[in-house]
Amino acid sequence: MGKRRILKKQGSGVDSGKRDRALSKVGKRKIDRALLFIESTFNNTRVSLADQSGGTLMWASAGSLGFSGNRKSTPFAAAKVGEVIGEKASTIGVKEVDVFIKGVGAGRESALRAFAAKGSQVLSIHDVTPVPHNGPRPPKPRRV
Repeated sequence: MGKRRILKKQGSGVDSGKRDRALSKVGKRKIDRALLFIESTFNNTRVSLADQSGGTLMWASAGSLGFSGNRKSTPFAAAKVGEVIGEKASTIGVKEVDVFIKGVGAGRESALRAFAAKGSQVLSIHDVTPVPHNGPRPPKPRRV
């Protein structure tokens, strides 16, 4: 019988070095109103903050914060992404945001809640998930 190995799990799931690196890259411009784009897929959650004309100011994703594999698509990872973007937005002075949510993933709501908890006021929420009108051609019937 061999020795038993004890593996310790990391509790938070977020790599603190990657979180600090994400927070260190903050723009110099001061903006009081912005657009927040949340794209939540089955594999990842991406959040970007843009100015009123649509130019991206900053972004973060669950993968860039150190989550990997199926942990990237969890609501917990999306909440951490929302927190990071919320902290970055507060450093450049964003007070009001219009939110555009795209996708059907698990992190849609939690990313928005975490961002709003950092002090920015949400003016409007738009769901811009693409919906097919007719979709692709169905498969031919099976011949047995």
